[in-house]
Amino acid sequence: MSEFGAASAGKSASAESLSGVAVSPGRASGPVVRVAEPLSEPAATPAPADPAAEAARVAPAAATVAGRLEKQAETASGEAATILITTAAMAADPALTSQAEQLVKTQGLPAARAVYQAAEGFAEALAAAGGYMAERVRDVRDVRDRLIAELLGIAPPGVPELASPSVLVARDLAPADTAGLDPAKVLALVTEEGGPTSHTAILARALGIPAVVAVRGLLALDAQALAVDGDAGTVEVADPSAPVVTATVAQLAEWNGTGATSDGHRVKVYGNVGSPADARAAADAGAEGVGLFRTEFCYLDASDEPSVAEQRAAYTAVLSPFRGKPVIVRTLDAGADKPLAFLSPEAEPNPALGVRGLRVAFDRPEVLDRQLEAIAGAAVDSGADVSVMAPMVATVEEAAWFAVRVRAAGIARAGVMIEIPAAALSAREILGVVDFVSVGTNDLAQYTFAADRQLGAVAQLNDPWQPGLLRLLKLIGDAAKATGKPAGVCGEAAADPRLALVLAGLGLTSLSMNAPAIRTVGASLAAATLADCEALAEAALVTSDPAAARAATRP
Repeated sequence: MSEFGAASAGKSASAESLSGVAVSPGRASGPVVRVAEPLSEPAATPAPADPAAEAARVAPAAATVAGRLEKQAETASGEAATILITTAAMAADPALTSQAEQLVKTQGLPAARAVYQAAEGFAEALAAAGGYMAERVRDVRDVRDRLIAELLGIAPPGVPELASPSVLVARDLAPADTAGLDPAKVLALVTEEGGPTSHTAILARALGIPAVVAVRGLLALDAQALAVDGDAGTVEVADPSAPVVTATVAQLAEWNGTGATSDGHRVKVYGNVGSPADARAAADAGAEGVGLFRTEFCYLDASDEPSVAEQRAAYTAVLSPFRGKPVIVRTLDAGADKPLAFLSPEAEPNPALGVRGLRVAFDRPEVLDRQLEAIAGAAVDSGADVSVMAPMVATVEEAAWFAVRVRAAGIARAGVMIEIPAAALSAREILGVVDFVSVGTNDLAQYTFAADRQLGAVAQLNDPWQPGLLRLLKLIGDAAKATGKPAGVCGEAAADPRLALVLAGLGLTSLSMNAPAIRTVGASLAAATLADCEALAEAALVTSDPAAARAATRP
C-alpha cells in the first residue's frame, strides 16, 4: 500500500485506511497525538454549604479564562486572533455568568454544574437557530469546558504540548484550540466529527495544515502513526518507524490584490463578514469587497426590534472599512429556525423547511422595510457601494417582490441568494428580475442532499465537491452568462483554492470567503487561465463522487 493510497469516499478501504471530508490540502505523515476528550458532565451534588460564596466563584473564573484567551490572541494574527478574541468575549459574557450565578443561588448547584447548565441553554438556542449560528455551538461548549476546568482546578481539555511534529487526532477541535496551533509542530489534523464549514477547516487552510474531518471510525483506529492526504480526504495507518513526512502543500505565487485569471478574466475575490472585526480582517486580507454581510449580529441579543438608528450605526461600523468598494448586505435571515423574540415565531414541525429568511417578511414587511432604510442610511454614512440580497428565495415571484422593496428604499442593486434547488433551476428567470445572485453553497448542499450540515454522520454529502452540487452551480453559471448578470458564491466552497478554479470555469463571477482564504484563492486564480478553469470544471462535472472530482482536477 502506498503511503498516501486513496480509499473510496465514504468507505473504509481496509482496517488500516479510512476516508472523510478533505478540508485543507496537502499531505503529511508522522506520529499520532490524541487530543483529550471533552470534560464529562459535572455532578449536580453536593449542594454548596454557602450558595452565595459558591456563586461568587463564577465571575473570577470567567475573568481568568477570558484573560488567558486574550493573552493568547496577542501572539496570534488574522482569523486566529479574531477567533481567540471572540472566544474570550464569550467567556466574559455577563449573561452566562449571571445565569450560572442564579442557578447556584436558586437551585443549590455547585458552580461547575451551574456553568454547565447555563452554557447548555445557550448552546441549545444556537443549535435551534441552524445555519451559521449553529456552527457556534462548539465555541460555547469550549468556553463551558474551560470555565468548568478552572472552577475544578484541573487542566482544560484541548491540544497537549507537542514535543515533536505530530498528527493531531481528535473527536473535534475547539476553534480556540485550532487558532493556537503551531504549524511547525502540527503535521496534519484529523477529526471524527466536524464538517467542511467548521472553524477547524477554515483555520487549517489558513495555517497551511493538511486536514481531513468527519472520518468515521477514526477514534477506534489503533495507530501510532498516520499518513494524511488533505487533497483526497484519506487517512492511513503508517509505519511508526518511518521518517516523518512534513506537510507538502502546493506553493502559489503572491497575489496582486485583483481577482482574475492569468489571462485577465475577472473573478472578484470578496470577504464574508458578520461583525466589525470580521470586516477589518477581510479588509486587511486584501478583499476587493464583501460578498456576504450577515446582519443577524444586530438582532440576536435583542428582545425588541432594534430601531432604524441602532441598525444604521451597527451596519455603518461593518461597512466603513470598505469605503468606495462593493458590499453585498444580506437581509435578516431569521424565522422559526432562528427565533427572535420580537418576531413571535410559531412552533413548526420542521423549522429548516419553514418560515425563515425572506418568508418572514411576507407576513412582516415593515420589519424588512425598516432594515432596508437602515442599510440605505449606513451606505451613505460609510461610503461603501452597497447592494442588498435576500436569503431563502425559492421562486421568481419572491425575487421580484423583494427587488421592488429594495428599489423603493433607494438602494440601486437588488439580488437574492440561491440556497434552494428550485431557485438554482430557475436561475435564468430569477436573474430576469434582479441584478445579481449569490450562491450559498452550504445551504444549497444541505437542501440538495437532505443532509443536515451540522451532522458529522452525513458530512460526506455536504462536501462541496459533490458532482450533483457542481451541476446545479453550472446551471447558475450558464444563467449568468446568458443574462450578462453576476452570479457569485459566498459559501465555504469558495475558500478552497482548487475548487475556486472549478467555480470560475462554471461561469461564477465572484467568490466570497472568510478572511484567511482570500489571498490563497486570489493567488490560485492568478496562476490559471480561463481555459484551464473551464477544463477543470468539465472534468469535475462528469465524475460520480467528491473523491473522483478532486482526483480529476488534481495538478
